[in-house]
Amino acid sequence: MEKIELNIHRELIEQCMQGNRKAQYSIYQLYAKAMLNVCYRMMQNKEDAEDMMQDAFADAFRRMSGFRFESTFGAWLKRIMINRCINEMRRKKANLQFFDDMHVFAQKTEEESNDYGLTVDQVRKAMRDLPSGSKMIFSLYLLEGYDHNEISEILNISVSNSKTQYMRARHRVKEILTQTSYEN
Repeated sequence: MEKIELNIHRELIEQCMQGNRKAQYSIYQLYAKAMLNVCYRMMQNKEDAEDMMQDAFADAFRRMSGFRFESTFGAWLKRIMINRCINEMRRKKANLQFFDDMHVFAQKTEEESNDYGLTVDQVRKAMRDLPSGSKMIFSLYLLEGYDHNEISEILNISVSNSKTQYMRARHRVKEILTQTSYEN
């Protein structure tokens, strides 16, 4: 089995741990674009995403001593980005709403196909109509690649709640996309 390399950019990271500003700038340049995308998917707004990314990088550089090379630096940094976005959403009192109406999402027997001919933009627009809590779970699971155990820890909810909210959000996005395709 192939061993995953966890020490990518180790020398730069160690220099960052010592407070080297040039090393911090190099790390920033290496990760900024990917981390901005993470923040944008969470915040749904370019300006807020940029603010969150800047704040999270500053946080990460202050907490570099906490990085133990037990995971990739990118995964560690991504977790800081996501937590910063979640905290900001909570600070703004973006009341995380979840779907309550179970009957709306009753199991339907339909063929599932991956070939819908959809664009990323269409899915992103459909996601805007989700309640904020469900949108967050949908984004963390589908776009960020977190599993339901990780999501439950991040959002302080049960694993089953994460799974249920993801399923409901997925059905709602399908519904929205279906309605949109009939309107066109």
